[in-house]
Amino acid sequence: EVMKMIPTSALFLLWAFLALGRCWEPPVFCGTYECPVYTLKNEYEDFVERFYNATRWITADIAGTHDDDIKNGFWKVYNFMNGENKEGVTIAMTRPVVVSMLEGGENGNQTSVWIFIPPETVLPEPNDESIKHKVLPSGTFYVRVFSGQASYKDVMENRKILKEALLDAGKQFDDMSYMAAAYDAPWIFWKRHNEVLIPAVCVEAPRQL
Repeated sequence: EVMKMIPTSALFLLWAFLALGRCWEPPVFCGTYECPVYTLKNEYEDFVERFYNATRWITADIAGTHDDDIKNGFWKVYNFMNGENKEGVTIAMTRPVVVSMLEGGENGNQTSVWIFIPPETVLPEPNDESIKHKVLPSGTFYVRVFSGQASYKDVMENRKILKEALLDAGKQFDDMSYMAAAYDAPWIFWKRHNEVLIPAVCVEAPRQL
């Protein structure tokens, strides 16, 4: 797939993203970077509920959740954005950097590194065929915020807290997938903003007889 060619469905999502995001003011933790547009729906003691507009991402699959795997995935995507592509085009860095994890999929556990792409970006063709363009449809996510350097252990601990809080609140969620999002550069040591996100699951209301 040539990345410069955007399908009709993606163009519709792009239009929706732009239309819904015109009056949106990014949160403080995005800093001066572009980041995904969302609406805060509810706040709870241990998590928040957000509705995200459709978003575009550059992704690279990685072997697992070890630090070296994540670093390799990040640099692969970062280098693509920094001009290592067939057109030599540079794409401005954004926030956040996401590690997406799907447990027990058809091919076993699937892990990938994502970097957000603004909706108007025309993507060059990658040199590396493992670099992919992903459009994530709009939807609701449950989010827990935490600080620190966000090791795998930290992510799993906060995921556990989030899942328990969601069960206590009676929320329906996808138990097999989650994301870890980092909004700060590695050399930032203080007041780091990290998130664990779990997608909500829509439950149809029972039909009236």
